[in-house]
Amino acid sequence: MVNNSNGWMVRFLAVILLCVVLVVSSCKKTEPEGAGTPDGGTTTNSNSGEDATAGSPAAGTVPIPLVLPKPMFVGTPQSIEGIENLMPPLGKPRPPFYAPAGAENVAAGKSVNSTDNEPIIGEIEMITDGDKEAADGSYVELGPALQHVTIDLGKQCDIYAIVVWHFHKQERVYLDVVAQLADDPDFITNVRTVFNNDIDNSAGLGIGSDMHYVETSEGKLIKVGDAKGERARYVRLYSGGNSNNDLNHYIEVEVFGKAAE
Repeated sequence: MVNNSNGWMVRFLAVILLCVVLVVSSCKKTEPEGAGTPDGGTTTNSNSGEDATAGSPAAGTVPIPLVLPKPMFVGTPQSIEGIENLMPPLGKPRPPFYAPAGAENVAAGKSVNSTDNEPIIGEIEMITDGDKEAADGSYVELGPALQHVTIDLGKQCDIYAIVVWHFHKQERVYLDVVAQLADDPDFITNVRTVFNNDIDNSAGLGIGSDMHYVETSEGKLIKVGDAKGERARYVRLYSGGNSNNDLNHYIEVEVFGKAAE
């Protein structure tokens, strides 16, 4: 009788234990398929969203045909001090930028004017000549204080991105960088500011909320508008010296878009 009672109790406890295991297993939270992967939801980017694409590209878009020059250094230098609102390094190559199929560099070989049309070094037309390398003889040096360059695209274009290389032979930050679009060369008609990191309005174009950044061989990619871009004929870029000196430099400017239909 004792042995039968003990055996019954063992079987009863085993059944109870099995039921508990089954209930716990069924209540476990399972992650949806693809969670935590690039294809599985929201992507967080450490570059403040300025240079990077987030999520999946829109239908009908492809990576812009951006060819980068040889890098001269890597990372944010410790020697740059006193620059407020400085963007941290992304820590990896910038993701591709997607634009509607057919977008190309509509600034290639186009006319350039400047507040300093007699540069200290180089010629103003070098800004759209296709040479993005940081070698001596590849950059244009403009005078001190606030200067700007204006590119005439020749016709109205739907613009999706602007990429500018100021100087990437050594680490530096350019100040009061402002990018604008307009329908006329005097920037009176339909003027739109698409980038502004002038935090104290020293350029007189309004206080900007964009971040300062360290120049690299990737250039600064400025997204223009939404998936439809912005239509304009003229692109203007301002700067007001840099973290090393009061001079302004340009190696190349590329404008990715398509002729307006």
